[in-house]
Amino acid sequence: MTHSSTTDIRTVAARQTSASRRDFLHLSGTAALLAAAKAALPSGAFAQATGPEVKGTRLGYIALTDAAPLIIAKEKGLFAKHGLPDMEIAKQASWGATRDNMALGFKANGIDGGHILRPKTHLYATGKVMQNGQPLPMYTLLNLNEDGQAISVSNEYKDLNVQKDASPLKQAFERKKAAGKELTAAMTFPGGTHDLWIRYWLAAGGIDPDTEIKVIVVPPPQMVANMKVGTMDCFCVGEPWNEQLVNQNIGYTALTTGELWFKHPEKILGMRADFVDANPKATQAILMAVMEAQQWADKMENRQELAEIVGKRQWFNVPTGDINKRLLGDINYGNGREAKGTNLYMKFWGEGGATSYPWKSLDTWFVTENIRWGKFDPTIDIKALVDKTNRADLWREAAKTLGVAGAPTADSRGVETFFDGMKFDPAAPLDYLKALKIKRVA
Repeated sequence: MTHSSTTDIRTVAARQTSASRRDFLHLSGTAALLAAAKAALPSGAFAQATGPEVKGTRLGYIALTDAAPLIIAKEKGLFAKHGLPDMEIAKQASWGATRDNMALGFKANGIDGGHILRPKTHLYATGKVMQNGQPLPMYTLLNLNEDGQAISVSNEYKDLNVQKDASPLKQAFERKKAAGKELTAAMTFPGGTHDLWIRYWLAAGGIDPDTEIKVIVVPPPQMVANMKVGTMDCFCVGEPWNEQLVNQNIGYTALTTGELWFKHPEKILGMRADFVDANPKATQAILMAVMEAQQWADKMENRQELAEIVGKRQWFNVPTGDINKRLLGDINYGNGREAKGTNLYMKFWGEGGATSYPWKSLDTWFVTENIRWGKFDPTIDIKALVDKTNRADLWREAAKTLGVAGAPTADSRGVETFFDGMKFDPAAPLDYLKALKIKRVA
């Protein structure tokens, strides 16, 4: 090797050593800056910058219009926007299938949460509807919608023009029963919202839903077909199935559930507690994506597009014409009655997110009603169950990150009033129970 070559090698080595020293000093300085930044930030803020713990999970939904926020969050890229590109929104065959898949969890090829009937959180968490009575800890994260369901009646009773007052059906039911025919009222899941709406309506009309008619479970997408073949006298379900029933001239809508209790809570985003507890950042990302979807869906100018999206083959596989009108508040009841531009359309967000916010007082009503019909023992600690399952705190955290103005901070929406004049004070649920005439408790 020549002297020149040796000198060149030494020069290169020296330069590399110098560069390595500079790189080391630069990296050390960066590490120090990062450590200082971490120390200066509030607890959790630095970790938040690293993004969700997972890239996604699987949420279930039933083909009902109130699943729209989950579908819109997926279609509009809102999950991906919040760091969850792998979110899967999976159709469920029935509310029973939803329960079974929730029990499995995503890791066992089930679901970690999704679009569910609001009382399901309480029914799952207590094990009341679970296999072997095994409790499944659950959280209510947000309310997906208000209103937008209906109670529909077979055309067999078209001449009665039944509306909010169910009492005209009482004598008709008695005559049918005397003729040896079976009476059935269909809903979607025992103890769920539709079960409670149809029971409330029948009982307010003097009809005992446990002794004067048989209440059966039918999956939402099968309601219309079952009434068509004459296997039910009335049913309660979400849209688009009531509107489809009218469009096919099989039955008519007696009332929308907004007429029974205006701005009533309906479906929720419910999730397994173990997922939420293990993935707080991913949970916040899911919340924010769905909340943004709710804001989009709440705008009337987006309703037609919403109907077109959820009606697609991969979601509902339902004609847009069976979805869009009631989303706009245009109600064709199906028996000559029509109401256009009403406030009975489905609500997704509300002022300051008041529709989306999971008010604990509303959970209190659902638990109380399920005591009424024997799903829960009268001695159950209502407040403890609601406090254990309702995570309004996580909603408020997400709303703060999103910069939501005027977001709710209280636990109670106050006294609720129903179409028959009955009032529910969440501070005194047992007084409400005592005032009800038809019930399964003393």
